[in-house]
Amino acid sequence: MEIWQIVGIALVAAILGVVLKQVRREIALQLSILTGVIIFTLILDKIKIIIDLLQNLADQANISSYYLIIVLKIVGVAYLAEFGADICRDADEKALATKIEIAAKVGVLVLAIPIIVAILESIMRLLP
Repeated sequence: MEIWQIVGIALVAAILGVVLKQVRREIALQLSILTGVIIFTLILDKIKIIIDLLQNLADQANISSYYLIIVLKIVGVAYLAEFGADICRDADEKALATKIEIAAKVGVLVLAIPIIVAILESIMRLLP
């Protein structure tokens, strides 16, 4: 799927959403969520290519796939949180959007702990 097709789908959904908000606000929100899911499924092939490339690079650099998986989880948490927060903002639930963003930041920090520990241990081994 090319970006111009994705932009086209998003623009059509946005125009329909504006019209639907005047008539049935809850259907406009559902359309927005559905469009986001459709776009995500359309880019899954590209995500798979990126993951495979990163895995190959990690193998060539002799980096444990454990750390690559952590980084991919962190990226996933960030994207999912942004998607959820944007949906909440579309529903005029700005406070909920902020809570999602805070939870995602805490989640990212928790996921990053093994990487932080590994870096600190490496630094400690280098110091006399």
